[in-house]
Amino acid sequence: MIEGMAALYIFMLAGFTGYEIISKVPVILHTPLMSGSNFVHGIVLVGAMIALGIAENPTQQAIGFVAVLLAAGNAVGGYVVTERMLEMFKSSGKKDNKGGNA
Repeated sequence: MIEGMAALYIFMLAGFTGYEIISKVPVILHTPLMSGSNFVHGIVLVGAMIALGIAENPTQQAIGFVAVLLAAGNAVGGYVVTERMLEMFKSSGKKDNKGGNA
């Protein structure tokens, strides 16, 4: 019981700290921050696959399978969002023809 309360306390503390840190990030740093978080999502996916691999009963296997699905969706979604954010910084490819080439 004590170990579960300690884990819950650490989870809540990590969530609060993460929220406070992320809310203070300037807008210009959101794209690099997303790239870093995509790396973490990949690690979460590997952890979920390991958990699924060592599952011993159907309940653990079901939870592991759901964890793998959610982690994969999270990682893919992060890369999609990062790609869309990077597209905003690219030029449109159309050159402004202000010269006298008429």
